[in-house]
Amino acid sequence: MNKKLILATAIAISAVATGCTTFVPEEDAMSFFITSVGSGDGANLGGLRGADRHCASLARAAGSRGKTWVAYLSAHETANSPRVNARERIGFGPWYNAANVEVASTLNNLHSDYMQLGKANSLTENGDTVNGRGDTPNQHDILTGSSLSGRLIDDGSNHTCNNWTSNGEGSAQVGHFDRTGGGANPTSWNNAHGSRGCGQPDLVATGGAGYFYCFAND
Repeated sequence: MNKKLILATAIAISAVATGCTTFVPEEDAMSFFITSVGSGDGANLGGLRGADRHCASLARAAGSRGKTWVAYLSAHETANSPRVNARERIGFGPWYNAANVEVASTLNNLHSDYMQLGKANSLTENGDTVNGRGDTPNQHDILTGSSLSGRLIDDGSNHTCNNWTSNGEGSAQVGHFDRTGGGANPTSWNNAHGSRGCGQPDLVATGGAGYFYCFAND
C-alpha cells in the first residue's frame, strides 16, 4: 500500500479516536523524487520528453495532482534543439520529498553542500527508500548527464547517452543519491562518475538501475 495513503489513514483514525469532527488531508507537497522504476531500456528514456512523461506518470500513480513534472537531465545541443542544463528545467524550489521533508530550498541550495539529499531523504514517489551502496543490489547511480552545478558537461564528449536515446555504446554521467561510493566525486548526488555504457546491463554493472530524479517545476 502507498505509504502516503497509510499516513493519511492513520491521521483519520486518530482524529476519530480523539473526537475531532473535521479531517483535512495532508497537502500534496511532494515535488521531488527518485523514479521507483527506470525505462527498462537502459539510458534510452525516449529523450527528455520521454523522461518527463515517465516522471509525470509515476507521480500521478502515486496520487500527485496539479504539478508539472520534469526529469533532472541535461542534454547536448542538436540541429533542432539547444543545449539543456538540468538545473534550468526544475523551477526554483523549495522541493519536498514524499514524506514532506524539504530537501532543498533554492537552486543554489540544491547545488551546495547544505541540501538535504541522501539515502534518508532521497525517496521514490511512493515514499520508499532506494537501495544504496552496501545494499543488494546496489542501485545508487542516478542518471543526470550533469556537472556539479547542474549544467551540461561541455568537454567535447557525450555524457548523456546520445541525449537519453541510446541503449548501447556511450556513457551517462551519474550521481550517487546516497552520497557515497567511488568516482571522481563520490559524494555528489548529481556528478559522481560516468557509466560503462548505455544499456541496462551496463548501468547495473556500475551500480545503477536506470533511475533518475524528478522535480516539480511549478
